[in-house]
Order: sequence, then C-alpha cells, then structure tokens
Amino acid sequence: MFPHRNIHKYTWTSPDGKTHNQGDYVLIGRRWLSSVLDVRSFTVADCDTDHYLVIAKVREKLAVAAQRFDRLRFNLRKLNEPEGREQYQIEITNTFAALENLNDDEDVNRTWENIIENIQTSAKESLDLHELKQNKP
Repeated sequence: MFPHRNIHKYTWTSPDGKTHNQGDYVLIGRRWLSSVLDVRSFTVADCDTDHYLVIAKVREKLAVAAQRFDRLRFNLRKLNEPEGREQYQIEITNTFAALENLNDDEDVNRTWENIIENIQTSAKESLDLHELKQNKP
C-alpha cells in the first residue's frame, strides 16, 4: 500500500538469506484506515527473532468536546457611572463585612468560595446582566 524499497517491505528472511516474505501485517479497522500514514519494516532492530520490526505511523486526532460554561456576564459599563459604582461599592462593603466574622479554623477553599459567592451576589444586585447569544449546537 505504501511505496518503499523492497527491503522495507519484507518482514521475514529465511536463514539462508535468499527467501523473503511479507508475513507480518498491521490490522486496522476500515473506519481508521485514512489515519494510517505509513507502514514499513525495520531490518536493523535487534528483536532476537528472524522477523523484522514492523512500525506504523498513525495520525492521532483526539476529539475534544466543546465545553459550555454558564458564566455570568455583568454590565461593567455601569461602573463608569457614579451611581452604579457607588451602589457596587456599598454592596461589596456589606458582603465582606460579613466575612470578617469567619473562624480561622475554616477551610481555605471554603473561604475562597465564600469570597467568590459574595462578589457574584454583589454584582448581581448592583449590575445588570448582559444578554448572551446562544450558539446553536
């Protein structure tokens, strides 16, 4: 199937060195046939056998599933307006005042989650959400 010199097509040589055969093959399903780039035998590989090493080069294409994140998009232009900025600052101050009463024994990850939650809550209450266009799958 692949054009190579005859020495790279043989996979076995008889002990007398005159008879050559192509007896070792690479099997692949029809679906993946187009992903095989090259197949050849290597006579110099020392495998302690009278057969040659057969190597196939295969194109590997991994399918990556598109991830959809339900991320909130806030209207940050409201922060340029004095009323919007002041309202957001008040919301942040109020929510972080509640965090001052946390115990030092609490887990760092849980504390970080609380901070993120408080920032998102403050933004929801003081900033509008952008309308996101939904892509059709």
